[in-house]
Amino acid sequence: MNAPHSPTAHAVNADVLSPSTPAADLVAVVIPSYKVTRHILGVIAAIGPEVGRIYVVDDRCPDGSGAFVREHCRDPRVVVLEHAENQGVGGAVMTGYRAAIADGAKVMVKLDGDGQMDGSLIPAFVAPILAGEADYTKGNRFFNLERISSMPPLRLFGNAVLSLMTKLSSGYWDLFDPTNGYTAIHADAARFLPFDKISKRYFFESDMLFRLNILGAVVTDVPMDAVYGDEVSNLKISKVVTEFFAKHVRNFGKRLFYNYYLRNMSLASLELPLGVLLTLFGTVYGLSHWIASAHSDVATPAGTVMLAALPVIMGVQLILAFLAYDIASVPRHPLHKRTRFKRKED
Repeated sequence: MNAPHSPTAHAVNADVLSPSTPAADLVAVVIPSYKVTRHILGVIAAIGPEVGRIYVVDDRCPDGSGAFVREHCRDPRVVVLEHAENQGVGGAVMTGYRAAIADGAKVMVKLDGDGQMDGSLIPAFVAPILAGEADYTKGNRFFNLERISSMPPLRLFGNAVLSLMTKLSSGYWDLFDPTNGYTAIHADAARFLPFDKISKRYFFESDMLFRLNILGAVVTDVPMDAVYGDEVSNLKISKVVTEFFAKHVRNFGKRLFYNYYLRNMSLASLELPLGVLLTLFGTVYGLSHWIASAHSDVATPAGTVMLAALPVIMGVQLILAFLAYDIASVPRHPLHKRTRFKRKED
């Protein structure tokens, strides 16, 4: 493995990372930079010695944040990367991932540059990955119920709705707060991701979960508190509702096809289509006879009612059975432990 170009070389023998454990050969931080010049120096300063490399990706920032960091930041761990064209947060993160992997990083942490994410939590995000318990970790701002009140009501409602949609589309039923951008990933898992296909804009976090599920990667939530200051969000709720819904439907269909028909077949592969067909048949049949009965003012026979109700009941039961199977199929065995590469040390 090519050693990262860090200011100091360290040896790490512990499986679990702590703030006092140097890890220049292990951990890199990727910071997408777009209109965050007011906060980014403070974000970098809060990153502890457990991180050996910091990649600041200037995503064609109109404020010139890349040049700003070069001029004012003296941290030797910082590398500034610049895009010729704006690619969105996902595009910036992918650029950082590629650079970190090329430099030999083992774990890559994505940290926003707007000051909402506490850099002191990096060890908590990295520890499950180094311990071999997860391939990908993400923040969950809903864990501490006492602190949820600090979240704006609109964001609170939006995250609840998006969490439900993400559970369906990604297959990670045990996760919450899908739009949380505080994440960490093992390099061996990241290598399998189709970087060029992952959404580059605000759907990036949700699309990452979909891609990780297709790979069978283990994803774990990490409790954290939300921090809201004077940062300005570029995310428009009205746009998210329509754009995210369409993309979640697309990913849900792809996941079903990949996991239940293309790569594997099981009883659940039959339960879902049969359940949908029976439910639709019973609904359409029942509604058509109900409308005809209303127009003719003649009561619908009991046999006709039963013929409409039974398919609906059976169809709903089959759909619920499929959902139970899907929930139980959340990946449990880390991908990077199953596909660990043997690298030659320089």
